[in-house]
Amino acid sequence: MTAAPKAPRRNEPESVERPLPDEGGDKGVWGSDAVADLLRALDIPYVALNPGASYRGLHDSLVNRLGNERPQMLLSLHEESAVAIAHGWAKVSGNPMAAIVHSNVGLMHATMAVFNAWCDRVPLLLLGATGPVDAAKRRPWIDWIHTSRDQGALVRPYVKWDDQPASVAAAQESILRAWKIIQTAPRGPAYVCLDAGLQESKLEAAPPLPDVTRFRPPADAAPDATLAALAAKHLHEAHRPVILMGRVSRGEPGWAERVKLAETLGAVVLTDLKQAAAFPSDHPLLGAAPTTLPGVEAAPLLRAADCVLALDWTDLAGTLKAAWRGEAVKSFVIHATLDGHLHNGWSMDHQGLAPVDLALESSPEPAVEAILAALRDLGPRKHPAWPGRKPAEPRALPAVEGQGAISVPHLAAALRAAVKGRPSSLLRHSLSWAGHFWPIRHPLDFLGGDGGGGIGSGPGTSVGSALALRGGGRLPVAVLGDGDFLMGVTALWTAVHYRIPLLILVANNRSFYNDEVHQERVAKERNRPVANKWIGQHITHPDIDLAAMAKAQGAQGFGPVRDLAELPDAIRQGIAAVDAGLVAVVDVRVEPGYDSGTSGALSRAPGTR
Repeated sequence: MTAAPKAPRRNEPESVERPLPDEGGDKGVWGSDAVADLLRALDIPYVALNPGASYRGLHDSLVNRLGNERPQMLLSLHEESAVAIAHGWAKVSGNPMAAIVHSNVGLMHATMAVFNAWCDRVPLLLLGATGPVDAAKRRPWIDWIHTSRDQGALVRPYVKWDDQPASVAAAQESILRAWKIIQTAPRGPAYVCLDAGLQESKLEAAPPLPDVTRFRPPADAAPDATLAALAAKHLHEAHRPVILMGRVSRGEPGWAERVKLAETLGAVVLTDLKQAAAFPSDHPLLGAAPTTLPGVEAAPLLRAADCVLALDWTDLAGTLKAAWRGEAVKSFVIHATLDGHLHNGWSMDHQGLAPVDLALESSPEPAVEAILAALRDLGPRKHPAWPGRKPAEPRALPAVEGQGAISVPHLAAALRAAVKGRPSSLLRHSLSWAGHFWPIRHPLDFLGGDGGGGIGSGPGTSVGSALALRGGGRLPVAVLGDGDFLMGVTALWTAVHYRIPLLILVANNRSFYNDEVHQERVAKERNRPVANKWIGQHITHPDIDLAAMAKAQGAQGFGPVRDLAELPDAIRQGIAAVDAGLVAVVDVRVEPGYDSGTSGALSRAPGTR
């Protein structure tokens, strides 16, 4: 597996970071070499990392044994960004890459990003390290505070599996097992901690590599044929079927099958603003634009449904409860999901316990395929579904004309006008974004949220998604809130350094506005002054120059854009920069507020930000 380091290639960007050839030195083999060899055998393309002494052995192996190629290192300025980049990559590709964090301190930095990947059900291989387990090998002071007896305990409640192997052979097996586990549905992250002493142990010879083809993950589970046929029968006989399309794949075949299922049944489809694109936004069977919680358009459709098919819907219990307003759910409910296999007692991301009449232990794609196959045997429907229903009226965006203050709908309208129908991927959206703002006609048009619902992941996941899209002809664009941008801005340095084109529009309301809405609600309940809701929320005096912060990372910065008349040209300049292969950030000063159906609906729920 040894690959001679390569000299920099002519005309190759310096940021690829090709090591100089090894023309001498010790030709021995080390424990970390065996780990690096396995990472290449698994064909891992990238490993995002923030460096640290605990894995200096592995770092050396990646550089001087593998030549910083397959995997190539992506230097990140914060561990949370490194994991977020790997998360964003998986959201587009459906496949994992790796991230490495330094010891307990690096893992503590990364925990929020690990939780996001867990809640978003994306595969991610997280490698870490600890100071030498053998106390006799520890350097004074620093190796002691960077050694933990059970480092995996920091993330164990929100990873699928973790391990701290004690030998080179065990390390290879641990990584193989983790690689298989993270890609087995329901997907998620896994953590393998490598002892620094193990990495730096000298070996007599490189151990034989296992045949990685014999450790592939299983195919996604398909439903029991009898139960799939029963689901098809209920849907075929339903007068008002509804399909809730939740966590589904980015593949075009799965997209086409979902459209075919809806059209075969005449079923109304509802989608989720928290999740990536699942169904065309201009299809007449889409019941309502995606929202975070059931809105005024979606709730009546669910209440009217006599049969509901949920495809790995994130919060089925909460959705049904909101639609039925606490009454008993009268619809026949079918749920195709494997998510229960991840539920544990620490995290409540499993949501409420939904009333389900027919449970299909299956990933969404095999379930759709099996139901379609069973429907072919049932022949034409005996009656049209949803008699008298008219397709939902599309909601218009405001005109971007004249001068004045900028709203988030103005921002969406200007972005859509600037894109002019070219293939584009909305990688992330701010809390103020509404589902009807963005057209969805392809599974990569929209990538949803981060899963964990915190703040600060937007820049990192956007960089990772843009990396996965690079060279594919799509414009990668993210609309981030100012708080999200500020917490993760240094992730942009990685995008600039590794030539990852990306457009970020910051919907900058100079406030943690969602919490202003919370404070307003509390003030009203307690009969206290609503006018004080801004205190401890506004990011002003001084205003932060977000364009300058972008420039400090090497990106192109535009703005602040304060007037509607300036907005279209600023967005066009940003797109032109991305088309030139650059990273561009446009600071758009927007008025605070939420459109109906936005993620801002979260403001009505205690405990959300």
